[in-house]
Amino acid sequence: MIETNIWLFLAAACLIAAVPGPGIFYVAARTLSEGRASGFASTAGTALGGLVHVVAGSLGISAIIFASAELFTAVKFVGALYLVWLGIKTFRSAGRALSLGSEPASDKRAFRDGVLVEALNPKTAAFFLAFIPQFLDPAGPNPTLQFVMFGAISVALNTFADVVVVLMASATRAQLIGRPHLMRRLTQGSGIFIAGLGLSLALVRRPANG
Repeated sequence: MIETNIWLFLAAACLIAAVPGPGIFYVAARTLSEGRASGFASTAGTALGGLVHVVAGSLGISAIIFASAELFTAVKFVGALYLVWLGIKTFRSAGRALSLGSEPASDKRAFRDGVLVEALNPKTAAFFLAFIPQFLDPAGPNPTLQFVMFGAISVALNTFADVVVVLMASATRAQLIGRPHLMRRLTQGSGIFIAGLGLSLALVRRPANG
């Protein structure tokens, strides 16, 4: 039964990873505005943030957050405000750094931002809580470890998709790097898009059965 569930899960998780979502758009925006190194750092950060949700879900922490309207709202708005702040910061930095590379400090900041953006996104927690339990085998060994295993696989697949997007966005950026005006507009657009992700997160409602 567990082996059957794994194959069913892999098929579903691959389909979901291939569908563009907020995480893909976020790393694409960071790559377009700051470069490939920053995109990879953001991807690593969102992967770690996703694992935070996996562990929280397996321990029941996510369920506790969803059960409390106050906790859910607090996490949601902190994450939304952080995204809006990142968007404004990216918009204001347009035109300052137009090189193909990025500084180590910037990469560290991109990694940190990725962790926080993903870890503070209740939509990710809701996904894991709704999606993974469908494939767990209650009669199998340790449902908690099953949850962690499925969650880690899902994060790995999503991260692979993000890496592909970073490479594509980086290639696009390389073609525009010699055009300062277009690069400035691209960076400004990335900032607006990141802020828009924050605004959309602020509008997320707690699931009725949360």
